[in-house]
Amino acid sequence: MNRRSSNRRAFPHFGRPPTIYGSRGLTQAHGSPIQERNLMTDISQYDYHLPKELIAQEPLSRRVDARLLVVDRRRGELQHLHVRDLPELLDAGDCLVVNNTRVVPARLVGRRATTRGRWHGLYLRSDEHGLWLVLSKTRGKLQPGETIVLEDRDSDPAVELAMIAKLPGGVWAASPQSDEETWSILDRVGRVPLPPYIRGGEMLDSDLKNYQTVYASQPGAVAAPTAGLHFTPALLQEIHGRGVGLQTVTLHVGLGTFRPISSENLEEHAMHAEWGELSESAAEALNRTREAGKRIVAIGTTSVRVLETAADEQGRFAAWEGETSLFIRPPYQFRGVDALLTNFHLPKSTLLVLVRTFGGDELIHAAYEAAIQEQYRFYSYGDAMLIL
Repeated sequence: MNRRSSNRRAFPHFGRPPTIYGSRGLTQAHGSPIQERNLMTDISQYDYHLPKELIAQEPLSRRVDARLLVVDRRRGELQHLHVRDLPELLDAGDCLVVNNTRVVPARLVGRRATTRGRWHGLYLRSDEHGLWLVLSKTRGKLQPGETIVLEDRDSDPAVELAMIAKLPGGVWAASPQSDEETWSILDRVGRVPLPPYIRGGEMLDSDLKNYQTVYASQPGAVAAPTAGLHFTPALLQEIHGRGVGLQTVTLHVGLGTFRPISSENLEEHAMHAEWGELSESAAEALNRTREAGKRIVAIGTTSVRVLETAADEQGRFAAWEGETSLFIRPPYQFRGVDALLTNFHLPKSTLLVLVRTFGGDELIHAAYEAAIQEQYRFYSYGDAMLIL
């Protein structure tokens, strides 16, 4: 029996209408309109409760064994499959778009040279003068001109970092006291910048490989494009063998993508800019996909942001390079993406807002409710959702 048809079913909502997670509890989606709430802009409507034990602390030993919740927008149906089933859900001529950014070991540990006090930092990027922009945390008040002695992963002194000036947003300009290239220094002294919900942010040696996509090639991200963590060379080869295209974009994922929304109203939230690129050859391939009536399948919300930034109102693409601060929220109309593979996201996050905008609010509510009841694994090392 064909798996695509045998496993598909209309979601029964566990015997009741799907629910909306909000600060005032669960509200029926099919009932009367929510009083004194605007679902489109009120951040409290993007909250939900997740049992702590469902937060994945490490990936599965086989990436493709992760579960895959398939959300069919046209039919209003859900399927419970696995990532290894993805090739069967794609058609010849479709095109996957992946983000080839490479996570750099950006978490820094060291000591203040004058006080020997512990110091923790996070490398963000380098400016045009070769200065590092870093977040800094230490006891007491750090002063411009101080030196931080960075320690390698064996806790041995490795490189001195001169703290030049404090900039807005808690960022410091700093200068590594070495002629060594930035990426080489970070490879020696940096730790994988895991999110705090994974072991409190403390890396294991295995994270150096696990928190990286198999197609990562362009260093610059401080967080992984996590939907891509499910892919293996064998899965990509199987997808290719079915006549499905593959194109790469780049978006160097920064902290802004993952920070919770602090304002009560989505309209008041300002996204941090992230650098991205869509090459001319990729743009031409995506336009051919569109002309053939096939689907553009974004792998991850970061790929979505590049595609939507580069697409015009008719859904055609042109080469693009630069920074994007695009915040996708209702009532955004998508132009460059037909389907989306994504992980499950934190409450009150810009990523959850994007997914609900793309998938349809009521249906994504139902999908998250189903994932929790079926004990899917959530967040960076967790399971995935495919929205068709």
